[in-house]
Amino acid sequence: MPLYDKPLEELVVYDPPLTKEPDFDDFWAKTLAESATAPLNAELTPVDYPAIGARVYEVSYDGWRGARICGWYIVPDKPGPLPTLVQYHGYSGSKGEVHPYLMWALQGYAVFAVDVRGQSGNSSDPGQYTGGHVSGWMTQGIMDPEEYYYRGVYVDCVRALDFVCSRPEVDASRIGIMGVSQGGGLTLAVAALDQRPILAMPEVPYLCHYKRALDVAMRMPYLEIANYLRRWPKREEQVWRTLSYFDNLNLAERISCPVLMTVGLQDDICPPSTVYAVFNKIKATKQMEVYPYHNHECVDAHWETKLRWAHYYLQGQGTL
Repeated sequence: MPLYDKPLEELVVYDPPLTKEPDFDDFWAKTLAESATAPLNAELTPVDYPAIGARVYEVSYDGWRGARICGWYIVPDKPGPLPTLVQYHGYSGSKGEVHPYLMWALQGYAVFAVDVRGQSGNSSDPGQYTGGHVSGWMTQGIMDPEEYYYRGVYVDCVRALDFVCSRPEVDASRIGIMGVSQGGGLTLAVAALDQRPILAMPEVPYLCHYKRALDVAMRMPYLEIANYLRRWPKREEQVWRTLSYFDNLNLAERISCPVLMTVGLQDDICPPSTVYAVFNKIKATKQMEVYPYHNHECVDAHWETKLRWAHYYLQGQGTL
C-alpha cells in the first residue's frame, strides 16, 4: 500500500497543539447570540415527487446576515414525532437530487438536506468581503474572522437545526447530523457549536487542521489557501489567525455527542493526519472507520455501519 502521510500507528496518537486565540470562545458565543436573535422566516413548498411513502418539500430560511438558505425536506408518511437527520454537502456541491435521501426517509427518518451558501445549490451569499480572494471560497474574507466566509456557513448550518426543531413532526431530542468532505467538516463544526445533535456521522471530513493540510494535501481545495499566500506572503500570520477560529482542530473538544467518522489512508485531499488530529481531540464517544485502500470518497461498505449507528442512537434499536 503506498503511503504519503503518517503510518497508522502514528495517526492514532497524533495530537498536535491547539491554535486557539484567547477570544475563541467569546467569538463563537457572540456569533451564536447574534444569530439567535434573527427570525428564521422559514417557507415550505410541496414538491410533486414520485416517492411512495414520503412527502418532499423545498425549504428556504434566513441564514447569517441576510443569506437565504435552501434545502430539501423529506418526511416519511408515518406519525411523528420523528427522528431527524440533517445532511451537509461537499465543497462546491449542493443538496443534489431528492432520491439519495429516500432511503433514510423509508427507514423512518425525516431528512433535511441543506445547500451551502453561494456554492452550486440555491442558497444565496450576500456577504461583503473586504479585499480580493483566489478562486473558490476558502479565502473569501480570510483577513478578518468577523468577515470570513465560513463564519456565515457554520451559522447557516446551525440554523438548519432551528428549522427542523420548529417542525411539529420532528422529535427535537432525536437529531443526527451527517455529511461527506466539506459536509463532514460542517457536521463536526455544528456538533461543536450546538448541543442539540445526539449523533454526528462525518465522513472523510474537510476543514480540519489547516496547517497540516497545507503541508501534505496534494489536491484542492486546501491549496486555495496556498495560492493566496503565494500572492500575499506577508499576510500569512493573519491568515492563520483567521483560520484558527474555524478549524475543527480547535472546535473538537466541544463535541459531546457520539461521533462516527471515516478516514481513507490514501486521501490526498483531506489527508489522514488532518482527520485524526481532530478525531483524537474529541472527548465524546467516538469510532473511526479506517479504509486503508480508499482515497477521498464515500465507501459503500460504510452504509451498514451508518444505519446501525442511526438506528441505535436515534431510534433506540439494534446494537452497534
